[in-house]
Amino acid sequence: MPVSKKPRKKAVAKSKLPENDNALPPMPDRRGMEGFMAGLFGGQRGSDPTDAAQDVMYEAWEATSRSKRIALARKALKISPLCADAYVLLAEEEARSVEEVLDCYEKGVAAGKMALGPEGFEEYSGHFWGFLETRPYMRARAGLAAVLWRLGRHQAAIDHYQAMLELNPNDNQGIRYVLAGHLLALDDIQALKKLLRQYEDDCAAAWLYTQALLAFRENDPDAGKLAEEAWLANSHVPGVLSGKQPLVASPDGYITLGGEDEAADYVEENGKAWQATPGAIPWLAEVTRKLKPRRRRN
Repeated sequence: MPVSKKPRKKAVAKSKLPENDNALPPMPDRRGMEGFMAGLFGGQRGSDPTDAAQDVMYEAWEATSRSKRIALARKALKISPLCADAYVLLAEEEARSVEEVLDCYEKGVAAGKMALGPEGFEEYSGHFWGFLETRPYMRARAGLAAVLWRLGRHQAAIDHYQAMLELNPNDNQGIRYVLAGHLLALDDIQALKKLLRQYEDDCAAAWLYTQALLAFRENDPDAGKLAEEAWLANSHVPGVLSGKQPLVASPDGYITLGGEDEAADYVEENGKAWQATPGAIPWLAEVTRKLKPRRRRN
C-alpha cells in the first residue's frame, strides 16, 4: 500500500514479549504528530473550545497507556462535545461491543460535521484532509463506514466511502483500496471499473492485483501483463492467496510497501473474491512463477 494508506488497527498480541531494556519503544501514533503540525502551520490558536479539546486529543494520541488515553478523551469531550477525535479514540479503545463502536463513530461524525459547519464543507470540499481541522471528521467517518460494513450494512458503508472520496479525491487515507475490495465483494463491477478509472495511475500492489483479477474474469488479453506488474509491486500475494505463504501481520500497525504484511492486508480484504473466481489463483501462480524482481539502479 502507498504511504497514504490508512494504518491498520493493531491486532491483540497472542503472547507477551519478555520485558528487557533493549526492547524497541512502540511506534508513536501519527495522529499525535498533527499537534506539532498545528503548532507550525496553524498560527495562533484562539480560545475556541473545539481547538482546546483537539489539543487535549493530540496529547491523548501520544499517551502511552490506554487508561490515560481514555481519560484524556473524556476530558476533551468535557471541554467541547464537538471533538470528533475523542469519539474515535473511545470507539477504538473503550467500546466493548460492535454496537458501542457504532454509537461512538456516529457521535464522532455528527460532532465533526457540526464543528466544521456548512461553511467548512463548502470551503474544504475537494481538499479534505489537506486541512488539519477536517481530519477528525474524516477519521470518524472512515470508522463509521468500517463498522457499518462489519454489521452487514454494506450499501451504507459504500455510500460513506464514496462520499469521502468526493470530499478528498487525493485520498490520503487510502479509502479507495477498502472501497475497491468491497465493490469486488459485492460484484458491483460497474462501480469498481469507475473507481479504477478514477485512479488509473495508481501503481499500488492492491490496485494492480484487483485490475488483474478483473481482467482475468473478463478474458482480457492484458490480464497476464497486469498480473506481472502487480507481482513486481508485491511478489508475496500469489503465495499468500494459494496458502503457500502465511498471513503476516504488520508489527507496528503500518503497511510495508512490497512486504509480506502488505500482501496479507490485500488478501484479507480481497481473498474471497479471488477464491470465488474459478481458476484465478492457479492462473496467477502460473503467470508469475518465473518472474524475477527488477534490478535496482545504483
